[in-house]
Amino acid sequence: MKASVLYEHAKFDYREVKDIACREKEVKIRVYSCGICGSDIHKMQTKWKYGYPAIIGHEYCGEVVECGKDVTKFKIGDRVVCVPFMPCNKCEYCKQSIYSMCENYKMIGSQKFGGFAEYSIIPEDNLLNIGDLDYDKASFIEPLAVVMHAVMGIDIDLGDTVVILGAGTIGMLVLQAIISAGASKVIVVDIDNRKLKLAKKLGATYTINSLEENLEEKILEFTNDVGVDIALECAGSTITQEQALLLTKKHGKVGYLGIAYKDVTLKEKAFENIFRKELTLKGFWNSYSAPFPGREWSNAIDLISKNKIDVESLVTHKFSLRDVDKAFEMILGRNEPFGKVLILPQS
Repeated sequence: MKASVLYEHAKFDYREVKDIACREKEVKIRVYSCGICGSDIHKMQTKWKYGYPAIIGHEYCGEVVECGKDVTKFKIGDRVVCVPFMPCNKCEYCKQSIYSMCENYKMIGSQKFGGFAEYSIIPEDNLLNIGDLDYDKASFIEPLAVVMHAVMGIDIDLGDTVVILGAGTIGMLVLQAIISAGASKVIVVDIDNRKLKLAKKLGATYTINSLEENLEEKILEFTNDVGVDIALECAGSTITQEQALLLTKKHGKVGYLGIAYKDVTLKEKAFENIFRKELTLKGFWNSYSAPFPGREWSNAIDLISKNKIDVESLVTHKFSLRDVDKAFEMILGRNEPFGKVLILPQS
């Protein structure tokens, strides 16, 4: 089969690789769409730690073309999405069915070849049926499941006012998910007016460009001088990670979805807000619960299938499998504005 294979120095080589046969409980799928995740981008900017050669990509879906002899859940022709997380099922947290906290997990697309290939071999337990859902839409199921893990975990109440810091793909999915969950006012903050315009289209009540306006003053203006009920940090920026603590009202909640890529140093006011306002801080990692992979995934499939989440508006670029290197050159070089970038192995 053909694949875009990762080598040292973030170099991709479109080449022929050995096609592996299914083992007893594995399924082979023909990959139709695979999203480039923010974590993929970060790994290209730092150091790949999983060994070479590698086939990355974990946000993908496709059609079943072969089943191992002991597979019972799927048949040839089924349309499926990959669940990339492989818990050890042995550690303390797995035994409690807290799979996101697994101490010895592996990831398809890191330790196991992923979706930047024409075909992929996946354990039966790491697939879910998607029915007749469009493949490009289905490639958003994994990131939306990550979002649902946070939205379900932060306990949004009907009528809550929520601020979202960061209007990337995750922030835009959070925006739509919390509206579905009952939030009444949603404020989206970013420094890119193009993204803020899209946030408005997708249902944001207010938007704020924090480079052009005083963020704290605008939040107080929009919330009758009390602050938001919930702040959700989706940018992974040291600036927004601190701002989340400055915008929340007394007894409010702060949820962190963005990864910390460097040390976060808090000013006195931000830190004091945690105890003076008695804030609740929660972090959200991965997207898994019991029964594996969890309601996060079934809810994500349901929301996209019923068109309650607009994912098509988030796609800005599509590349063929042979052009994965060009996709990352565009992303890492910031050569042009981009949102969600998809790789289409069959095009």
